[in-house]
Amino acid sequence: MSIVKEKRIVNSYFRLMRNWDNETKKDMIIKLTSSIDDKPKDKFDFSSCFGAWEDERSADEIIQEIRSDRVNKKEIEEF
Repeated sequence: MSIVKEKRIVNSYFRLMRNWDNETKKDMIIKLTSSIDDKPKDKFDFSSCFGAWEDERSADEIIQEIRSDRVNKKEIEEF
């Protein structure tokens, strides 16, 4: 979002809230302040999705498991 649009949004909210009583404004300030997260967010490392397959089984065992888990239906379901 552009800075101009963001300022417009802030100004629109301010026009809406400027007639509120002080207690309501303070409550809003507290909620907005608490919603700001000062803690750095953990970034997901997309490269962790890549790499070599790690498994204790042999290639033949993995192939056998894949083949045994296959399901073939002889009947075709109608819609």
